[in-house]
Amino acid sequence: MSSSSLLAQARQHLAVGTSLFALLVNLGAPAPVSAQTAPTTSPITHVIVIIGENRTFDHLFATYQPMAGETVDNLLSKGIVNPDGSPGPNFSQALQYSAVDNHKDAYQISPSDKTPFSTLPAPLTDSVTPNPCTVDPGGVSPGICTLAQAHASENGLSNDYYKYLLTGGTGQASAVPDARIANVNNLPPGPFQLTSNTMPYDAYVTSPVHRFYQMWQQTDCNILFASSSNPSGCRNDLFPWVEVTIGAGSNGKPQPANFSTEYSPTAKTTGEGSTSMGFYNVQQGDVPYLKFLADNYAMSDNYHQAVMGGTGANHIMMGTGDAIWFSDGNGNPAVPPHKQTVFAGTPDAGIVDEIANPNAASGTNNWYTEDGYGGGGFGSPVYGGGSYTNCSDSTAPGAPAVLNYLSNLPTLIDPRCEPGHYYLLNNYNPGYFGDGSNAYTDNNIDNTPFTVPPSSVRNIGDALLEKNVSFAYFGDQFNAYLSDKYQLNFGAVGSTSDQYCNICNFFQYSTSIMTNAAVRTAFEGHDRPVQRNQERNAAGGFLRQAQRMGRWSPGVIEGRSLRRLRKKDHR
Repeated sequence: MSSSSLLAQARQHLAVGTSLFALLVNLGAPAPVSAQTAPTTSPITHVIVIIGENRTFDHLFATYQPMAGETVDNLLSKGIVNPDGSPGPNFSQALQYSAVDNHKDAYQISPSDKTPFSTLPAPLTDSVTPNPCTVDPGGVSPGICTLAQAHASENGLSNDYYKYLLTGGTGQASAVPDARIANVNNLPPGPFQLTSNTMPYDAYVTSPVHRFYQMWQQTDCNILFASSSNPSGCRNDLFPWVEVTIGAGSNGKPQPANFSTEYSPTAKTTGEGSTSMGFYNVQQGDVPYLKFLADNYAMSDNYHQAVMGGTGANHIMMGTGDAIWFSDGNGNPAVPPHKQTVFAGTPDAGIVDEIANPNAASGTNNWYTEDGYGGGGFGSPVYGGGSYTNCSDSTAPGAPAVLNYLSNLPTLIDPRCEPGHYYLLNNYNPGYFGDGSNAYTDNNIDNTPFTVPPSSVRNIGDALLEKNVSFAYFGDQFNAYLSDKYQLNFGAVGSTSDQYCNICNFFQYSTSIMTNAAVRTAFEGHDRPVQRNQERNAAGGFLRQAQRMGRWSPGVIEGRSLRRLRKKDHR
């Protein structure tokens, strides 16, 4: 049994969108037969799964018009927006609200005290890309300034794309209203088009929050509003409110005295504004590659993501069909660090609380008591990190609101939360480095305590190995990561650049895969075609290359490792 049912109730308009991985399966090929000659029982010889993440369907395809004889469910078809991106006749169906969720009533996924916004809180600039060629505010490294640097830093792109690594900076300070967005301080209270003459398609914008408890609130699911056309009862009308009240989390810190949900030069904000409401217009040339795929192949307008939450949890669910939980590293459930010191004896020693508590802190409106990716480290005391929940405990902070909703749906959903299991809801680093060493027990100053212990949860690799089916995992710049396991070169410019996404690789969480040297090393160190590597071994492993499919949208992508998340405040 698992918590997959609790985690997997992803609702309307919560799809996925920026980093990529591919799982390639050669069906029916017993080891070590070549993938090119192995017989199959159907014309299908390979299955390739490419998962894009952090983009909703309407964010990309809001104005898409399907080919003749086909239909699509998007903002345009519903009349919420017009083909030119302006508000449509049914714009009110996407009206966004503010709400009140305070300490007295605990965490609510559907607060009752709601007020419609008259205008959206201004979308704000991101914190890392005022100019791609300058040292970013996080101080990680200088940016890419020449095509030669672009080619040296990233080897997975088509030649005509490298020029875009030199463009897209905001040209503005961080966390201020993004002046490139037309009418930024007076936007109607619903979806708005991002691109315009002042906001080119290759521009960077802020990344909206995508965490478990935040996303449940944003979707505003309430069985009282269920209908035949909307059986979930989710109204999807609290996106900006959650962004501006809590954003990516508190990490256990008190709300700043000068905190504000509206931008002010003297106020502290979450740094987002109404970023989540922006969309691209395919009728004006945006998202050209994905539009080509939709026109010529197929698309899904009713699958959005595997779970409520970010990159790590979604990739884990895609690779396991399950949720992983905190353990002793040997397959036994345990309690995550809860208000206790970790990394003792190092400069990173600090008190963390890895158990999420989305109840509003006293005297605040929706400022979660404990929720976040974790802070500090790399020479300073660590803190925060609330990302686990024991959903088998009906009194656990946050759990009752979700459990009560699921139990009242017309079709009963069993949350399948096992007693004493603390399930991972958001992004934590995997329990293994790429070389198979244990990342959870490594207290190196350049490592992070916000790491999941090695997991015994069954994954797709286990199932394929049992059936003697070959497979390969593709992770861009995995080879660079093997010699840079703490990812000290993440964001560096030049041939040492390491942009590998460790939280994307669901195999890196798994004991069965990572401690089996034959499986783990089957594809290590190889840059070229998968055919050569499949002939070597039918077991799964890692390859470096995941061809990026163009800049799907200009948003700053979610941090590919928690090192980057903390250093650069990515969401």
